[in-house]
Amino acid sequence: MVKKIKVLAFIGILVMTVIFAKQVVAANVSSVEDFQKLMRSYGIFGPLVLIVVQALQVVIPILPGYLGCIVGAVSYGTIPGFICNYIGICIGSIAAFFLAHHYGRHLVTDMFSEKFYEKWKKKLDGKKSYDAFLFIATLLPLFPDDFLCYFSGLIEMNKKRFVWIILLGKPWCILVYSIIFGLVK
Repeated sequence: MVKKIKVLAFIGILVMTVIFAKQVVAANVSSVEDFQKLMRSYGIFGPLVLIVVQALQVVIPILPGYLGCIVGAVSYGTIPGFICNYIGICIGSIAAFFLAHHYGRHLVTDMFSEKFYEKWKKKLDGKKSYDAFLFIATLLPLFPDDFLCYFSGLIEMNKKRFVWIILLGKPWCILVYSIIFGLVK
């Protein structure tokens, strides 16, 4: 039964991703303003779409996360944009951890490259302070957070500790983006 639920959830996410990707291509999204227009076209479902997009951009790291944060703040304002971005990025970060934990190194090296993985593995292998490093990395902008979520799932990090690091570390950088770009609205 659990396996069927996982398969159905995966198919649902895949279908939503394909539909959204087609809409992004059809709308010729090439700027924050274009993405903002697209998000507003969803009406009351726009915030939910933003949450899903933010979760997916962590799980499938194609778009930079800060772009969604900017769009969320500009489209919905500082606090609502922050809430949508935070929920989506936390869901995606936790999902990435569990995907790596379940599927292993091949998934991670397929998504990021063997060279990138080895570079970070060499830097982080055997560090007693990995938890502190991960927490600080989630606080800072432009860090490879998505990769670190996957990497954390490979090193047998304590699951509860990872979730707490994400929940407590992620909001600060997202909040800064939301405050700065929420004023643009």
